[in-house]
Amino acid sequence: MLRIEGLNQYYGGSHILRDIDLDIFEGRTNCLMGRNGMGKSTLLKCVMGLLPIASGKILFQGEDISRRKPHERGRLGLGYVPQGREIFPRLTVEENLQVALASKRSRDIPERVYELFPVLKDMARRRGGDLSGGQQQQLAIGRALVLNPSILLLDEPIEGIQPNIVREISDVIRLLNTEMGLTILLVEQKLPFARATADRFDIINNGQIVAGGEMGELSDDLVQEHLTV
Repeated sequence: MLRIEGLNQYYGGSHILRDIDLDIFEGRTNCLMGRNGMGKSTLLKCVMGLLPIASGKILFQGEDISRRKPHERGRLGLGYVPQGREIFPRLTVEENLQVALASKRSRDIPERVYELFPVLKDMARRRGGDLSGGQQQQLAIGRALVLNPSILLLDEPIEGIQPNIVREISDVIRLLNTEMGLTILLVEQKLPFARATADRFDIINNGQIVAGGEMGELSDDLVQEHLTV
């Protein structure tokens, strides 16, 4: 579904992503893992067009989208939940969700979003900045889902989230994948959450993909070498 070929990206004089080759398989929950500063979030931003790439290709459903603008990638079916959520704190929950619908004629929020996150319906008139961190994360995921994407990019969705909401988010991700058939690319460094949520993994280290496979193949040696701080 999503294929990255020979992708390079620089920041100033630093070579951040180095000849990245990565396949994200349709219908799977794929987890990109690695220590802090290894290039995980940068790669997601490149996929969404928020950062330019120096060289390489990004293919989605067989189409080269490497030079498309972020909103065009959204229309093609890429949904993105950034690290830190980045909701609009002065807009209400409902308005945050409607912002994502700006490219469509309808302003109606899909009922499925409220079914997945009932708290968003209960707090529809409350400002986003008044929500807890966990509720804001649910809002950020809901905002990405209103356009009915075919792949969802999630950048560390449980960062700073209370444990009961962590379990709920994990359940929702599995539900989106198994029952709705949504392909998911999850960036995560917390191993228990990754194991409980994803069924494939890829490890990035110093801007390069160094290992990958089925989640059951993630060995203690790989964890010790590339993930343990």
